[in-house]
Amino acid sequence: MAGYRKLSRTSAQRKALIRNQVTNLLYHGKIVTTEAKAKEIRKVAEGLIALAVKEKDNFETVTVTAKVARKDADGKRVKEVVDGKKVTVYDEVQKEIKKDAPSRLHARRQMMKVFYPVKAVPTEAAGRKKNTKDVDMADKMFNEIAPKYADRNGGYTRIIKIGPRKGDAAMEVVLELV
Repeated sequence: MAGYRKLSRTSAQRKALIRNQVTNLLYHGKIVTTEAKAKEIRKVAEGLIALAVKEKDNFETVTVTAKVARKDADGKRVKEVVDGKKVTVYDEVQKEIKKDAPSRLHARRQMMKVFYPVKAVPTEAAGRKKNTKDVDMADKMFNEIAPKYADRNGGYTRIIKIGPRKGDAAMEVVLELV
């Protein structure tokens, strides 16, 4: 007996399908798909959420000194002439950063193996490429999703049947985060 559903696809297609569906489930909160796909997606998604819950507070805050280019009112770098050459002027700034513990870093990299890159498009800039932002899905997992499920022991997703699909009568379901 096989340990997983093959979904009538080659291994590369199946892996791509599951990665795409898991990324969309965790970004949007719910997806509509077939029952067989939902059961496979649920396995991967619940594993990632459990990993995020386990490692959510495993970091330390560190203060570092960084050199940042000084900018003028237009947002361009300020340059000054030194020995006949234009040189950018830098300021030293104190920044606080989160430094992941080794196990959290490993968890982050495991998540990034599954997630596809996500671009957030603001509603007022719909259809324009200029104002899109890259979403760090691993960060979203640690900061938004993991705290929500911190007191829960598994069962992070729910499958709700919505009836057969019109074209091929495959059972369609809503897979959502609880």
